[in-house]
Amino acid sequence: MRDAWEDLRPDWEDRAVTWCVRDLPSVQGDAELLRQVLANLLGNALKYTSRNEVAQVEVGAEVQGDEVVVFVRDNGSGFDPRFGDKLFAPFSRLHRLEEFEGAGLGLANVKRIVTRHGGRVWAEGKPNEGATFWFSLPREFGSRPFAAQTQ
Repeated sequence: MRDAWEDLRPDWEDRAVTWCVRDLPSVQGDAELLRQVLANLLGNALKYTSRNEVAQVEVGAEVQGDEVVVFVRDNGSGFDPRFGDKLFAPFSRLHRLEEFEGAGLGLANVKRIVTRHGGRVWAEGKPNEGATFWFSLPREFGSRPFAAQTQ
């Protein structure tokens, strides 16, 4: 989390951003890939709050049964929940390119990485009220398939 946050410093250091980062449990997995997940979700939170006078970004997690559930919440532009199923599809965008830049690959990569770690992804949002993105990871390494190796 710290590395992803620091990597994004140029995107937030000259803005009014209120960060609330709660205690995050350790998880097992590919550290670089999981950093990419957090960097993408934090980057999106920063991007979609760019029109707010004060951006609010909250990150937290809790253990739920055999998994750790992590969330990134913001007070940004949000999205219409009727189209939420499209968020994690490659090249899918819910905002016009003129509004927010991007190719529509970030959340698809988040889904791919989390799925390869045996987890799940989902999101909730409302237009102009922000969004919350969640991902889950197995609490114990090996409790669900981890497919990070490619051949």
